Order: sequence, then C-alpha cells, then structure tokens
Amino acid sequence: MLSVSDAQAIILNLVQPLDLQRDREVVNLLTADSRILATPVTSPLDFPHWDNSAMDGYAVRYEDVQHSSTEQPAILEIVEEIPAGYQPKSTIQPGQAARIFTGAVIPAGADTVVMQEKTHREENRVFILDVPKPQGFVRRKASFYQAGTQLLPAGIKLNASEIAVLAAAQCRQLSVYRRPRVAIFSTGDELVTVDQPLQPGQIVDSNQYALAALVRQSGAEPLILGIVKDDPVALEKVIAHAIAIADIVLSSGGVSVGDYDYVDKILESLQAKIHIQAVQISPGKPLTVATFPTQNSALYFGLPGNPAAVLVTFWRFVLPAIKKLSGITEGWEPLFLKVRSHDELRSDGKRETYLWGKLHLIDGVYEFHKAGGSHSSGNLINLAQTNALAVLPVGKTLISPQEQVQVLQLSNR
Repeated sequence: MLSVSDAQAIILNLVQPLDLQRDREVVNLLTADSRILATPVTSPLDFPHWDNSAMDGYAVRYEDVQHSSTEQPAILEIVEEIPAGYQPKSTIQPGQAARIFTGAVIPAGADTVVMQEKTHREENRVFILDVPKPQGFVRRKASFYQAGTQLLPAGIKLNASEIAVLAAAQCRQLSVYRRPRVAIFSTGDELVTVDQPLQPGQIVDSNQYALAALVRQSGAEPLILGIVKDDPVALEKVIAHAIAIADIVLSSGGVSVGDYDYVDKILESLQAKIHIQAVQISPGKPLTVATFPTQNSALYFGLPGNPAAVLVTFWRFVLPAIKKLSGITEGWEPLFLKVRSHDELRSDGKRETYLWGKLHLIDGVYEFHKAGGSHSSGNLINLAQTNALAVLPVGKTLISPQEQVQVLQLSNR
C-alpha cells in the first residue's frame, strides 16, 4: 500500500499539462474570469500613461515652495484648473500654480503637488502653508509599467485583479488554455438519481453531483456519464468511451475487493497500466489510478464509493492533478497550514487520517474545529460547510485541544 506522499508524487508525475499549441483558444475579456493565460501579455501603453496627480491640490514648482511655512507661506498665482481627463494648456512659470485634481495630467513646468489641506486659497491666489516633498504626489509616466515589457506571464489564473489590469491595457481578447474535460460516472446497482423514488436497499448517487460541482469549481468542464450498473459489459463500454473523450476520468465505486467490484479488471482488459490500487489514507484507501497506451487518452481515477472518501480523495489527489493539467505553472500542490486544534482529534494511527471541519480565526490565530458527529466514510451529512481537513499522520493517534495540527485548506470552499 502506497503512502499518501508517494501516491501524490506518482499522480503528479503522470499529469502532462495541456499543450500550448493544441489546447489554447481565444476568449473575450468579459468571459476570461478564472481562465488560465496561455501566452504572456504585453501592452503598448505605459502605466501611468502620463505624469499625473495622486492628490487633490495644487501643481507647483518645488523651488517656489521649498521654504514655505504657516508663518511665511509661499504665495502663488493660480493660472489654470486641471480636472481629470483635461489636457493642460498652461506651462507653470515661477510664482504660478495650477489647481489640480486626483488623476489629472501634471502641467508642463510643474514637478510637485501640494495637497489642498496644506494650502489656503484667496480668489486666484494660493498660500502654501508647509514644505512639500520634492516631486510629492506626482505619479510619473511608466513608473508602474513600461510599454513593451511583460505585463502578465503565461500560466496564471485570471482573477479580478488580473482582469482589471488587462482591461486597463485595452486587451479585448486573450489566448487561454481550454478547460480540461473531466468525465464522471458512478457504479453500483444500488444507485438511483435524485428524481427516482427510493426502494429498500437503494441510495441516491450523491457522488456524481458532488464531483461535477468540484470539477466546475476547479475550472474544468464536467462530462456527466450517469450511473453504470454492476455489469462488466456496460462498464467496459462506458470506460472506453470516457477515456476517448476526456482528459481525466472519475469513477466512484467498484474499486474495492468485493465480488461486484469490476473496475480494475476492466482497466486491465483495456490494456491500462495501473499505477495505484490502494493508498494509506483514511478515508479513501481503495484508489485506482491508471493510464492507457493510446496517445491523448485520459488519466483514470477510480475513486471509492463512500461519499466522504470520494470528497477527501478528490481534494487530496484529483484537484492538484486538474490544476497541473490546466496549465497553471505554480500553486497546484495542496495547501497545508499549521493551526491550533480546538478539539481532541483521534485516529487508529494505521493510515494517514483526514478529519473534516472548519477553520476559524480566533484572536488572530487560526483554529481548527472538527465537525460534529461521526467521521465515517459513509457519513456525508457533517461534511456540509467544512473548509479544511485536519491531518493525523501515520502513527499519530491523538492530538489534544490547543495542540498544533496540520490542515489541508480547501481552496474551493
């Protein structure tokens, strides 16, 4: 049985990021949110585009005001008023100033802005009551960004701040990686859909809905293939179809050692190379990871059937794989934090154990609160509203309240 770290290393080594030439597309800036930038972006614009004021006040020549004080203010003639969006007409001469507003263009001749709180105005004269800093409150042209240099690198996720930068740079269209395609299906004669009445012994297939939501949240495209009964012929047909249309395949159920667990045998019949069959993790021990000899076929994840195990194994193993596949150059590894535990945490110490709960900020320190109720792999109910998984390593059976614990932060919560 593989350790969790070894399993993660194998999975991430198997993932090949999307191809820059084959797997990119052009999108409009308004639809680029959460997409992965495929090529670097440059702009022909300087930022700021021109010298401009960072404050409402007066544009002056520093040499005219360098000895100003409340007792002996410099007195300057106001020759122009410059609001934002206005092109100055005057050149500031000795003894002159221009009324200026935030974002407005600095007029020729001026090199400093005096904030209005340090001035007193009488008609067309302004009294400078304090010595400003040389070039104070002047944002110089190209001091933020120089035209022609790299504005944003490839391989980053486009969030609101990046979208704002691209809009300011007038980038209307962008080259991004296509969304990874993830096929999802569930196996089991006992499964029914949410709109079917339950009969004795049946359960609703929650896994497919949960996985579809997780895949969308990861920025990928879910391909929903439904429920497959415990029939080897039907199962082989669905798996063959899934690996042909998707980058990653997620099946839930059918990977344990029961009489009706057919997934691994069918994978072998399809000439798959099975890299992982069991991991030293709780919940989620039965985990199959496989690849296929045909070019561009999918990476296959056979997840456990129990709902909690499905979510834990997705967060721990599948999500990093999707992120790496998507073209992100960094940040696809799981994010762990050291925090204080509010509760007593226990495991049998035989496997790396994941307990779900919530991170709370208490007096400036993050604290993990374990979800109440049973932490059985079949208990889906108390997973609601969780945002972190506490990790008890192999051999660790107890973490006491107020003791430090490593947690996996769920970035998609």
